[in-house]
Amino acid sequence: MRGLSIDSLEARGVSAQALNIAAGQCASLSGPSGSGKTLLLRAIADLDENLGNVRSGAIARDTVDGPTWRRDVAYVAAESHWWRLRVGDHADDWPENLLDGFGFSAEVLDWEIQRLSSGERQRLALIRALAQAPRGLLLDEPTANLDDENTARLEAFVADWRDMTSGWVLWVSHDPQQRLRVASSHYLIDAGKVVQLDAG
Repeated sequence: MRGLSIDSLEARGVSAQALNIAAGQCASLSGPSGSGKTLLLRAIADLDENLGNVRSGAIARDTVDGPTWRRDVAYVAAESHWWRLRVGDHADDWPENLLDGFGFSAEVLDWEIQRLSSGERQRLALIRALAQAPRGLLLDEPTANLDDENTARLEAFVADWRDMTSGWVLWVSHDPQQRLRVASSHYLIDAGKVVQLDAG
């Protein structure tokens, strides 16, 4: 199974001429605030208007509709969005092993969203995405609101998920040590232009 392949992606404020992540691998994305990191993830997820060739495995983005693409290529925003009262109402299936892996019991599904801390929302947003069995993950600062223990837990869980599923990950992080821990290839975005750096 192939990973993510991007060729000549152009969107408002961002350009990626070539970005490739092999199946089962993680690539990091860094750059100054406002350089276009989130815009790139949103363009790959086809949430904002853009042009270019994007493939995940054997699936070309322009051959499927948006919801189908985003089930296969899951975008987890830095600030997660919740539109119903209870946690459990946001997905049809919340596998117990995913909840347990992130330090939750099944009781969390009955919690109201307003009860959650920002870190809990961040972890649950990733679980919600993984419950859809995606082929790849677009992670926008997924540990920004987490303490060291939960950061390590999330990093390990995503690594295990890649090993088990051959899924690919594009991980935005401002932390150079984290980028070295989680990723085997590295991209920099500056003034909206994506360039590949040396492998870590």
